[in-house]
Amino acid sequence: MSQPSPDLTLPRIPEAVHRRRWAILGVLMLSLLIVVLDNSILNVAVKTIASPAPTGIGATQSELEWAINSYTLVFAGLLFTSGLLGDRLGRKKVLLFGITVFGIASALAALSGSPAELIGYRALMGLGAAFVMPATLAVLMNVFERDEQPKAIGIWAGSVGLAIAIGPITGGILLEHFWWGSIFLVNVPVVLLALGLMAWLVPDSKDPKPGRIDLPGVLLSVLGLVLLVYGIIRGGELASVTDVTVLVPALAGLAVLTGFVLYEKRTDHPALDISYFRKPAFSAAVAAIALVFFALLGVTFFSAFYLQSVRGYSALQSGLLILPLAIAQVLFSPRARLVVDRFGAKAVCTVGMLAVAVGLGAFAFFDADTPVWVLEVVFFVQGAGMAHIMPPVTVAVMQALPREKAGSGSAINNTFRQVGGALGVAVLGSVLSSTYRGGIEDHLGAVPPGLRDAAGESIEATLAVAEKLGPAGRGLVAPAYDAFLDAMHVAAFGSAAVALLGAVVVAVFLPGRTPALPAQRSSVPGDRAQAGESVKS
Repeated sequence: MSQPSPDLTLPRIPEAVHRRRWAILGVLMLSLLIVVLDNSILNVAVKTIASPAPTGIGATQSELEWAINSYTLVFAGLLFTSGLLGDRLGRKKVLLFGITVFGIASALAALSGSPAELIGYRALMGLGAAFVMPATLAVLMNVFERDEQPKAIGIWAGSVGLAIAIGPITGGILLEHFWWGSIFLVNVPVVLLALGLMAWLVPDSKDPKPGRIDLPGVLLSVLGLVLLVYGIIRGGELASVTDVTVLVPALAGLAVLTGFVLYEKRTDHPALDISYFRKPAFSAAVAAIALVFFALLGVTFFSAFYLQSVRGYSALQSGLLILPLAIAQVLFSPRARLVVDRFGAKAVCTVGMLAVAVGLGAFAFFDADTPVWVLEVVFFVQGAGMAHIMPPVTVAVMQALPREKAGSGSAINNTFRQVGGALGVAVLGSVLSSTYRGGIEDHLGAVPPGLRDAAGESIEATLAVAEKLGPAGRGLVAPAYDAFLDAMHVAAFGSAAVALLGAVVVAVFLPGRTPALPAQRSSVPGDRAQAGESVKS
């Protein structure tokens, strides 16, 4: 199977835009950095926010979960719609709108006086972020020529990995010196800088022939994604995928999304052209995105408990320990295209998936005394694997669609990643919780009946009950560590199996190495001056 060949009839990028393309990429990365970083930074501050005023705002466990999940729910639910609007209204306009909303909501979240306010402002931040992330990739596709897109996407993907890793580090540093609201307020000056640079550097672009808006399709996509992601989030909260409050919204979401697909196949002006999914390379790429984030975010979820609860590291130290993952992505993502050129996307992504599977599976052999250098090597291997998966599959998704549909392609890419990651946390979290409860139950006989059920929920809950019981609870500590490690080993095997499934998918369906394509016509200034109006300087 061959890779999609470049469309040599595409209008060239205007020379004025072409000259500043790398500066534009820098602005896009700045915008992306704060949006992705905010996905993880709040996790560091949950204990502080749970403290009574003036240290925190006295949020309960459920309120803390929804401060995190309200962002995810709105973000995932609107990703597809925001991509469509970018194609229709203009990607620069959507990007400016999204980053402005994100900045205002960040300031409001920093000044929240109650958990309810924080949850609401976090949802507003998710709305802004949903308009930023797809637009960054869509703008990228419209300021770089096709032959440079793999390199630019590699840098873009590396910035995503960097943001995921530095979120906890940034949060830890801020909390050591300032109040909890600083983790949101820090976004404001970055947003103001990004807005100024965007207005100056970033060109606008949109679909020149968007056609009629598919309002039923848009509404079905939002409703389906919100229901599905809510069910997944609920499953993560309860650490169960069989509870009725998990199954009903999740199945309803799947039913609505099925209706969306059937409707899109029949309408003459679809929001999403389903025919793209008939291309094996396209479908394999989006499946790989979902599977790798399912595995990675699932293991990231339980590795945080392993590092902090079992190994005793602080939140900041845990964040620093994950730095090799980010370093590997920054090093290898921009260069992944060179390896793909030599060996083909099939071989590179398959090896990358296998590297991720090895890194995830290594957690099945960790114990409370595993040397730190081993952890660092494992995180580096995971990052290197990710760096050789995300750029090629993102290129496969984005180059399968016409340039004027870049917003839709970016939305598909990010929606599958978000849903896959949420599923990983919910499913692997459920495996971790149920296995842990099975391992600790026999040791809870001395715990008062009123505390017994809560003590079996997680290692954090067991250790909290042990501390409350004083000397009588000391006998729970070692069994809690053992039960958690056993549960982590089971979840690690599960996450590695998912990564292996991803390796099979890309090995079978992604294209292999292809012969060199004919050179595109030269990019001379006079040629660019005749470029079409799809990109406006």
